Amino acid sequence: MSRQTTSVGSSCLDLWREKNDRLVRQAKVAQNSGLTLRRQQLAQDALEGLRGLLHSLQGLPAAVPVLPLELTVTCNFIILRASLAQGFTEDQAQDIQRSLERVLETQEQQGPRLEQGLRELWDSVLRASCLLPELLSALHRLVGLQAALWLSADRLGDLALLLETLNGSQSGASKDLLLLLKTWSPPAEELDAPLTLQDAQGLKDVLLTAFAYRQGLQELITGNPDKALSSLHEAASGLCPRPVLVQVYTALGSCHRKMGNPQRALLYLVAALKEGSAWGPPLLEASRLYQQLGDTTAELESLELLVEALNVPCSSKAPQFLIEVELLLPPPDLASPLHCGTQSQTKHILASRCLQTGRAGDAAEHYLDLLALLLDSSEPRFSPPPSPPGPCMPEVFLEAAVALIQAGRAQDALTLCEELLSRTSSLLPKMSRLWEDARKGTKELPYCPLWVSATHLLQGQAWVQLGAQKVAISEFSRCLELLFRATPEEKEQAFNCEQGCKSDAALQQLRAAALISRGLEWVASGQDTKALQDFLLSVQMCPGNRDTYFHLLQTLKRLDRRDEATALWWRLEAQTKGSHEDALWSLPLYLESYLSWIRPSDRDAFLEEFRTSLPKSCDL
Repeated sequence: MSRQTTSVGSSCLDLWREKNDRLVRQAKVAQNSGLTLRRQQLAQDALEGLRGLLHSLQGLPAAVPVLPLELTVTCNFIILRASLAQGFTEDQAQDIQRSLERVLETQEQQGPRLEQGLRELWDSVLRASCLLPELLSALHRLVGLQAALWLSADRLGDLALLLETLNGSQSGASKDLLLLLKTWSPPAEELDAPLTLQDAQGLKDVLLTAFAYRQGLQELITGNPDKALSSLHEAASGLCPRPVLVQVYTALGSCHRKMGNPQRALLYLVAALKEGSAWGPPLLEASRLYQQLGDTTAELESLELLVEALNVPCSSKAPQFLIEVELLLPPPDLASPLHCGTQSQTKHILASRCLQTGRAGDAAEHYLDLLALLLDSSEPRFSPPPSPPGPCMPEVFLEAAVALIQAGRAQDALTLCEELLSRTSSLLPKMSRLWEDARKGTKELPYCPLWVSATHLLQGQAWVQLGAQKVAISEFSRCLELLFRATPEEKEQAFNCEQGCKSDAALQQLRAAALISRGLEWVASGQDTKALQDFLLSVQMCPGNRDTYFHLLQTLKRLDRRDEATALWWRLEAQTKGSHEDALWSLPLYLESYLSWIRPSDRDAFLEEFRTSLPKSCDL
């Protein structure tokens, strides 16, 4: 050992240290450079310099006097490499493993131990560290980097065991990783120590904030906002960069909204908006809050601001040449309340909420803007929808047509429907094969029959609005013809669209809508007998839809078929009032909206009038 120390020589050690310090200063100069290319080149040169220095140091036998510098160079190299790559790789794990093996070499603990994994190597090194006090600071920095690597890889069990060993707790009693991180107490850096890009205390602060935020967000996603609060407060009180603080405040706002504290939620959302330019998440959460409060105007204003915010390029600051909190956060989760999607997805939320809240004129304009945005970047031919979130393209067309009809723009709705039919017409001759392929799991286009049928249904309603009764009846009949032709034989076979509805439920309701619509046109032309046939069929097709019973009851009464009307009234009374509403929640928005049009506003008054007209012996 003494010969190794002598061979190294203090002069070489001083030169190596000077090179490390110069490279660290160079990386810091690069960080402060305003020129992107110069900044990148200086940092890359510093990285290559650290790589070469580390190669020189590890080319010699491991020696205790040199190890503090060697471990410092290793840490600087890992930090700079991870920050430049904006992530960790297996190479960094190997760098850490090599450093641990070098520490054990100085204790003559070689051989089988070299085949151990990182967890076992850390146990051995931390047990030996009491004999090597001069390595303590460098080892704590290495612990910080190992913790960052394991946290980013979600290896929380290994991280907890490492911190338990580091903190001297062998009982395994504490598995609270947040508490273990807070308990960790890195030693103070010596004044004459080699320069580092980031000390152990700085790494601890980053780890504490990142884990607290991750834990809080996970609790929020899994439906535990009360548990999420403490972790999120911990993250907000730590070393929290402004972009992350925006997310933390937004998550706190979401927690309070879900816990029924709207005023506190609003305070956090306002704070989030004040913290930076990443306005998307707090604006989306604000729209949810206002929707929950029933303030539709404020909700829609928030969504309009969100659409504008997503249209502005996000100005992100250049990453520091450090292990930062953002580096340790998980990739965006679609289930997260902080995920606000793309501009087109947000535009769809705005358009659909306008439609749902009766603002048909605004909805129509937003849908037309959305279609222009989507078609501007889409293929000229119709293609299956991309992955969620957001509705598929044909459903956007159908929702837009609904909005136009509801806004009194029937001619525009017809134009839009023609456009959709032109995009799906090539699939019409293949529909039976599409259903068969879908049942076999070889294709995923089972909604084509629904889209085309729904298009004809909406065209019929548009012609009703224009007063062309015969054309409307023809379109309703075409819709029914397609629906009865394209019926999946396996009732349990379900195909999910964005709203999560099943194809058989949508088919039932679509048939009922077409039959009722055509029946109403027969009634308007004085052909009650034909209307009766359609209403009878609609009851058979969709027995859970109370509106079908109502229209049939009205027609039976007009035809003076008293006994049949009375029997039907009793069946209607026996139905649970919630069955129809429960069935509708999973339907596509265009179908929900359409069904609301053919739902009679005087239903309850008519039923009460009918009940009072019954003979006393029949009355309840």
